[in-house]
Amino acid sequence: MKNDLLTSWPVNQLACQPVSWKTGKLIFMTIKRFEDIEGWREARKLTKMVYDIARKGLFSKDYRLRDQITAASVSTMSNIAEGFDSQSNPKFIRFLGYSRRSCSEVQSCLYVALDQSYINQEEFNEIYNQAKLTAKLCNGLITYLKKSVS
Repeated sequence: MKNDLLTSWPVNQLACQPVSWKTGKLIFMTIKRFEDIEGWREARKLTKMVYDIARKGLFSKDYRLRDQITAASVSTMSNIAEGFDSQSNPKFIRFLGYSRRSCSEVQSCLYVALDQSYINQEEFNEIYNQAKLTAKLCNGLITYLKKSVS
């Protein structure tokens, strides 16, 4: 059974979806695997950034916070991948919502890390904005999928 995203369009638009919202222009491409989704690629960047800071200094010793923020960042990319393979747009939308909420969790944990002086303001801003971008891409895909369902 194919993903609704792949079967709900005419053959000449098969598996097409908007994949770039950064420039304000829609760019369409064929999505064959979750790695093709821009939101997943940005979530992967977010996860790398989180792991990089979580390994440093006192942050690495705060096991609870370190584990919480790394799990939330992994969840952002994992939910996009799992949702893509869910075989239906409504399920994919639900998983994208989980991913978006995990971005908020990363952002919340960043405040704790900043308040505890585990990270500086520049690191906070960089990772916070990456989480914001990832959430924005999830929102865009949710909007697109909701339109394709109706």
